Amino acid sequence: MSKIDRGLIAMLSHEYICGHKERPESVASTLQKIRRERDLEKSVIFVGAATCGISAGSDKVLRVIKKYIKDNKIDAELIEVGCIGLCAEEPIMDVQIPGKKRVSFKKVSVDDVGGLLDDIFVKKEVKSETALCQHAGESEGWDGVLMLKEHPFFAQQTRWVLPNCGIIDPCNINEYLAYDGYQALATTLHTKLPSEICDEVEFSGLRGRGGGGFTTGTKWKFALKTQSDQKYIICNADEGDPGAFMDRAVIEGDPHRLLEGLAIAAYGIGASKAYIYIRAEYPLAIDRLKIAIKQAEECGLIGDNILDSGFNLRIIIKMGAGAFVCGEETALIHSIEGKRGMPRPRPPFPAVSGLFGHPSVINNVETLANIPGIIKNGKDWFRSLGTEGSKGTKVFALSGKVKRTGLVEVAMGMKLRDIVFDIGGGIENDNKYKAVQIGGPSGGCITEAHLDIEIDYESLKEVGAMMGSGGLVVMDEFNCMVDVAKFFMDFIQRESCGKCIPCREGTKQMLAILENITRGRNGDGNHGALERMKGVIHLNRLAEVIKDTSLCGLGQTAPNPILSTLKWFRAEYDAHIYERKCPAGVCRELLTYTIIEEKCIGCTACAKKCPTGAIKGVKKAPHYIIDEKCIGCGACKDVCKFDAVNVE
Repeated sequence: MSKIDRGLIAMLSHEYICGHKERPESVASTLQKIRRERDLEKSVIFVGAATCGISAGSDKVLRVIKKYIKDNKIDAELIEVGCIGLCAEEPIMDVQIPGKKRVSFKKVSVDDVGGLLDDIFVKKEVKSETALCQHAGESEGWDGVLMLKEHPFFAQQTRWVLPNCGIIDPCNINEYLAYDGYQALATTLHTKLPSEICDEVEFSGLRGRGGGGFTTGTKWKFALKTQSDQKYIICNADEGDPGAFMDRAVIEGDPHRLLEGLAIAAYGIGASKAYIYIRAEYPLAIDRLKIAIKQAEECGLIGDNILDSGFNLRIIIKMGAGAFVCGEETALIHSIEGKRGMPRPRPPFPAVSGLFGHPSVINNVETLANIPGIIKNGKDWFRSLGTEGSKGTKVFALSGKVKRTGLVEVAMGMKLRDIVFDIGGGIENDNKYKAVQIGGPSGGCITEAHLDIEIDYESLKEVGAMMGSGGLVVMDEFNCMVDVAKFFMDFIQRESCGKCIPCREGTKQMLAILENITRGRNGDGNHGALERMKGVIHLNRLAEVIKDTSLCGLGQTAPNPILSTLKWFRAEYDAHIYERKCPAGVCRELLTYTIIEEKCIGCTACAKKCPTGAIKGVKKAPHYIIDEKCIGCGACKDVCKFDAVNVE
């Protein structure tokens, strides 16, 4: 852990924030040094060491870099940073040497390290084919290497929440301070009343980024106006949606931004205690949070009498067990209280009676990470971007069948087409676009016909989807939409807390209908076709009952994946029901395997591999498959060297 620069902390005092003193030249020099804006005293090597980078092998790359530095007696500092967002190119290694700009290298393997570092430290050159991009700065650039802002993944992004991720050392508070960190908190405590903070956030137009989209400042005002001797601010970092990793990446890459936003929110509502509710499956994020909290406490930015303002705040990390339902506010509160995570009826709302019966505000990580920027730059700055009803930016986790997966932050109102095809680079293997699942299990699909939709809270609802927390899962022609609906319904059914019957039993019934649709002929029975047809007819009615009568928002939105796919991909449902075919070739039990006589030489490899004995024939003669015995496992297709097995 780096030694804290007390000079930077002093710049947050009342006399400097209020303009009674000018910033000393020595501090300006320190800031430039930490930001590495001018020539370095020694070289620096940065390695993306967030969860995505580690899973791609950055931990192994780090070990090789350390050995290279030691063996070659290189005077260089090695820094582990968070994810810059381009997960598809991990592991990413940056190098900055004196007199030159910081340059990034993509997909660095342990075998690449020596050659890349030799190029820079020995030959003083960078090959354009190995480089990802170079960063802005006053130093001399590298020939033939794109600037970061010119790279197609970053060119259309507006990074208000993610500017430090992948850039600064998340475990060094000095680096956050050097990029204007905690100035918004100091301004808040020295110059503004709690009511003014709530007004500023409300007028900015910031809406909750956790899925509900409720106006953040309005929620804060409810809690501020409620009289109580104790109030709580809670950060929801549970992030239970499949395909969502925004909160984890922000915490791993820039934890102090979250802490600053959390502290400002606490001051705004009059809370003296804050909880960060985070799933235990995020060990790296938790470790970096603990380090950040300890550093902030040592600097007097968390604790008693923060910056001599009289404001006190204690932050507690509460680890959850990864229950999806604990993303719902009241279930999350129950979990913090040590109870089973189950929703309760509202009202009273948490802002009036929440944690331990006291006024409580729950915001997610991205919402709170927006707060420092709003306070520092003003409400009009935040309102300058976005649509009429949705201001600012939105962070999306772009995953699935897209070439450039990762974390993207774009202005509200950007077209979905631009995100998928410009930022994401288009569909993997140049396949045909089919849909994007947005909003996780509570969301819906956006088809090719709606690719030019401008993404905001209202427009998504018009096409049967929702913003959710920000998961964007791209699907191509080889995705079966019935199977997609079944996946999400299976997830929702397993994650249901079971408290209310509509959600507990309704989702179970919907899943059973989908399983029946994708079941093979062998499981039909005497009335299989009729049962499948009746099941689909009942899906809409069942969905409406679940939506209208479930206790919490999770149950009320549970049918969305089915309703969305049923609306836009009815032909696929019909093919499954009436033709007993899966057009995408995904539903295994509906696939038909046949052997092409002209190609089969009778090698018997398929017959030996078949687990049910469904393949018959004599050696050196064409074989055939008995449909009634075939379970669609695909073993014959895998083992055949002559492409003699046809699958439909």
